[in-house]
Amino acid sequence: MEPSFWHNRWQTNQTGWHESTVNSLLIAHFPSVHVPLGGRVFVPLCGKSLDLGWFLSCGYAVAGAELSELAVTQLFADLGMEARISAVGKHKLFHGEKLDIFVGDLFDLSREVIGPVDAVYDRAALVALPEAMRTRYTSHLKTITALAPQLVIGYEYDQTLVPGPPFSVTSDELHRHYGDSYTLTPLARMDVPGGLKGKCPATEHVWKLEKRQG
Repeated sequence: MEPSFWHNRWQTNQTGWHESTVNSLLIAHFPSVHVPLGGRVFVPLCGKSLDLGWFLSCGYAVAGAELSELAVTQLFADLGMEARISAVGKHKLFHGEKLDIFVGDLFDLSREVIGPVDAVYDRAALVALPEAMRTRYTSHLKTITALAPQLVIGYEYDQTLVPGPPFSVTSDELHRHYGDSYTLTPLARMDVPGGLKGKCPATEHVWKLEKRQG
């Protein structure tokens, strides 16, 4: 998917993935990842998610990656935070108290630019990408976060009925992407009320990924 697709969605306010409340699955299951208080959480394709404010309110530091500068400007406005903006490599860094958002292409980010990460929160990032990009995304994410533990929230449904995004990502696919490096633990599965976009039944699933030992 081209960057222009996402820029257009933000500019025309077609952001159906943006939730009006903090994600309830995050609140319920993030404690199981055991991130130390004050730890730093990386949120790929973060948009202006209210989940970032929740992390900050809980005492965590947050690093995010987002293609749309408009989304990040709105995020800082919603948080009532003034951003200090600087250029870092190919990215524009929006910095606030315990908050670093890198505006630009996620695939241009390096481990050195992001800095230390204690956990990854992937809510609707993996499923935002078409199948051809998901292998590249998961490989890159493992590299730049040094196999930090992850909480992954995604969807599973009949992809032939709805084109996506969000795309359907099965448990088998998750294991294909991450099984070589992580132990995957399913935490919850639930039916999506009204189905996906009201068009077909869908299941939302939550996984904890922990680096394999040895």
